[in-house]
Amino acid sequence: MTGGHDVKGEGAKASSRARFLLTGALLFLAVVFVALGTWQIQRLFWKLDLIARVDARVHAAAVPAPARPDWDSITREKDEYLRVTATGTFDHDKSVLVQAVTERGAGVWLLTPLHREDGTMVLVNRGFVPADRRDRADRAEGEALGLTGVTGLLRISEPSGAFLRSNDPAGDRWFSRDVAAIATAKGLTDVAPYFIDADATQNPGGLPIGGLTVVSFRNSHLVYALTWYALAAMSVVGVYIVRRRSMSSH
Repeated sequence: MTGGHDVKGEGAKASSRARFLLTGALLFLAVVFVALGTWQIQRLFWKLDLIARVDARVHAAAVPAPARPDWDSITREKDEYLRVTATGTFDHDKSVLVQAVTERGAGVWLLTPLHREDGTMVLVNRGFVPADRRDRADRAEGEALGLTGVTGLLRISEPSGAFLRSNDPAGDRWFSRDVAAIATAKGLTDVAPYFIDADATQNPGGLPIGGLTVVSFRNSHLVYALTWYALAAMSVVGVYIVRRRSMSSH
């Protein structure tokens, strides 16, 4: 009898210890989930502020593209999608074609160096060219000559390449608009560390087609926050269930 009583007592202690550990684990998870949810809420407000600032830049009056003294201070958060203007002469012989997928289908972006009057250069994404018109002869009518003005959106360089595709400068195959790599491959100097996405001003012959910049930001932070908070609530419910069963067993 005494031995049986000891076994039952030890079993009750083990069960109580297990419930205590489970309660502690659930409370810890609840705190972690609440922290993660709160972090996502902070990210949500940051993203909404970013979207508002970018929208303001896109629809603001165009300003001169940053000159050499301002190049070092350019950042993605502060300057990308700024509406800018630039004037110069295009060097069509040193254009590059960058793989593109747009609302108009697959094709290429036509990036051409613009020699500015201050002696510097900036790459201009003049727009989209369908895959079946990528040969220079098929779009020659659109090659602007002489002093030309460009209006568009300032974009930050896209180094390294695209997803699963690396740029091949030696083979003149490009999958991202990597300003530094393009400048090196084409022997360009004094090149701005950004490029300009030209607006929808129509080019002679209809090509290239500008104004196809997609300005959008993935914003799932509220969904993530609600998910973390829901998991926190489930953890608290778990604590309640464990404590209730513990009280009913006594």
